Amino acid sequence: MTRRIGAPGDGITRREFVAATGTVGVTAVAGCTTTTEPTVEERGATRATEGQSTLPATKPPEVVDLNERGGSVTLRTVKATHAAHPGETMGGPVELPVVWAWQADDGEPSVPGPVLRVTEGTDFEVTLDNSDTAMPHTFHVHGLQKTWENDGVPTTTGITVGPGETHTYQFTANTPGTHLYHCHYQTPRHMEMGMYGTLRVDPEGYEPADKEYFMTVKDWDSRLSRQLAGQDATFDVTNRRPDVFTVNGKVAPRTLHPEDGSPVVVERGDTVRLHWTNAGFMSHPLHTHNHRFRVVERDGSPVPEAAQYERDVQNIAPAERYTVEFEADADPGIYLMHCHKVDHVTNGASYPGGMLSGIVYKQAMDTDIFRRLMDYAGYEG
Repeated sequence: MTRRIGAPGDGITRREFVAATGTVGVTAVAGCTTTTEPTVEERGATRATEGQSTLPATKPPEVVDLNERGGSVTLRTVKATHAAHPGETMGGPVELPVVWAWQADDGEPSVPGPVLRVTEGTDFEVTLDNSDTAMPHTFHVHGLQKTWENDGVPTTTGITVGPGETHTYQFTANTPGTHLYHCHYQTPRHMEMGMYGTLRVDPEGYEPADKEYFMTVKDWDSRLSRQLAGQDATFDVTNRRPDVFTVNGKVAPRTLHPEDGSPVVVERGDTVRLHWTNAGFMSHPLHTHNHRFRVVERDGSPVPEAAQYERDVQNIAPAERYTVEFEADADPGIYLMHCHKVDHVTNGASYPGGMLSGIVYKQAMDTDIFRRLMDYAGYEG
C-alpha cells in the first residue's frame, strides 16, 4: 500500500478539506570525487535540453509501508522536472528544470523520495533500478547497522549501480527511529539534484499519535539544476549559493497546499508527532508558533523522559533527524512553522516564502483568511 504523506492517519483527507473550506477559487493565483563542471555522465544525461518539457513532473512524496510489501521495494531513478511552487504568488514560480528523483515500484517520482516505513526487526531489501538513466547511482542509509557491501558507498564497497543496471541492497531494521537515505555517488551533486529521502523504523509496540507528519527540509543551489538543463548558469560546489529553501520539496505558499504541500492540520486536543529530517547542507532552526514541543527521538535514539523539556525552536544540522511531539492546545487558528534563519523564508527577494509551513486548526479553515491562503497556494478545491 502506498499513501500520500497527508493521507488518512497522517493528516486530513481531500473530502474533509473541501468540506472544511467550502469552494475555494484561485484568483491569484560519497562519492569522494566532486567537480564544479558536469561529469561526462551528467552531460550525456542532459544534452537534449530542448526536450525538457517531455520529462515527467515530480509528485509529493508517498509513504511506502514495507511491511505490506513483503519487505521489498524497488526504487527507480527518474529524471524529472520539479515545481517547488508553480504559481505566480509570493515570488513564484519557483522551479527546478531538471532533478533526479526516486520512484517506488509503480508509484510517482518524487523529491524527496518516498518515505520508506518498516517495523523494527524486519529484514527488508531495496532494489535500486538504474535502467533508465545515463549516470551511476547508489543507495546509502543512515542509522542502520549493515554489512560492509550494503553501505552504499562506491569507493569503499566497490559497488556502483551503473547506467542500465540494477542492484539489491539488503538490510535489517535494527535501529528504530527516523533515518536519512541518499545517493552516495558524487554526493554533493546528487543530493543537490534531489536524491534523498526518509526511512522510518517504527519500534516494536509503536503507538501512533493522533496526527503524524514527515517533513524533510532542504536548501538548494538552483544553479546546478539550471546548468544541467542547459540554461545560462554555472554551479560551483566550492562557492555554493543556496537560493531555494523547501519543506518536502515545496516552498511557501505551496507548502500550505493540502495535496502538494504538507500543512499540519489538527483539531484541538490532538497529539501531534512530527518527524523532521535535514537533507540540506546548512543547519536550520525550526520554530513553531504558539506551540511548545518536546524532542522524543534524535537520530534514531529515544530521548529519556527526564531529558525532555518544552521548547519552540530546534536547530537541525545536516543529516540530523528529530521526532518532536506537542499537543494542539492553542486558540484554534493558523500558526506558522518555519526556519528561523529568516532569509531562508524567502522566494528570491520575496518574503514570506521558502522554508515555511503552518499548523492549521480545522476550526479556522472556514475563514476568509484561510481561503486567501489557499488562493496563494494555488488550491482548487
